[in-house]
Amino acid sequence: MRVLLGDDGCTLIAIACDGAGSASKGGEGAAIASRAFSHCAKAALGKTGAFPSDEDLWEWVDLTRDRIAAVAARRSLRPRDFATTVVMVISNGSSTLALHIGDGAAVARREYDQNWQALSWPAHGEYASTTYFLTDDGGPQLRISRCDDPIDRLAVFTDGIERLALDFQTNQPHGPFFSGISNPVANSQIKGCDVGLSTMLGKYLMSDAINARTDDDKTLIIASRS
Repeated sequence: MRVLLGDDGCTLIAIACDGAGSASKGGEGAAIASRAFSHCAKAALGKTGAFPSDEDLWEWVDLTRDRIAAVAARRSLRPRDFATTVVMVISNGSSTLALHIGDGAAVARREYDQNWQALSWPAHGEYASTTYFLTDDGGPQLRISRCDDPIDRLAVFTDGIERLALDFQTNQPHGPFFSGISNPVANSQIKGCDVGLSTMLGKYLMSDAINARTDDDKTLIIASRS
């Protein structure tokens, strides 16, 4: 997980990567991917201030796959041993970009009507409990979406949150869940990471009540724009 601000101080870069449970080095793959994508995003925004093009995003994907392949080769492993999903969102509140490989999701609250909408939905594989990964042979199943609706709240999360927060019958985020969990962030006086709220959120996500509903790893990034 990586959360950064662009050089302008008001553009958010949020990345959640989830290593495959079946991959021996999935956690390392997730760490490599989150660092690589955050570095690419910060460098691109700092250079021009403009959001990256689709071609730029594919270059970031290729660069990150090459880094994982190099690490794997040095250790006599395969890139698939570092399999990871990727959910990345770049937003300045007026424009929002989502890059997504695999499951997990990104949702945002429209400022003008305070309704939550999905920026990118989970992609599940052909079989139950499967998905797509950055390191897939033949290239990843990359999805890019852009939104020009003004937003004031944002959530990026891995698949462990899906059952709590998404309605798969309507393909809509569960608004009350996200409103409730983002209200403390919106009311915080701290700019950037609020350590106290992060600690409380971690305890909530690891509570018996939550673990009874999902047994997967849970990563959740919540952001609010004042």
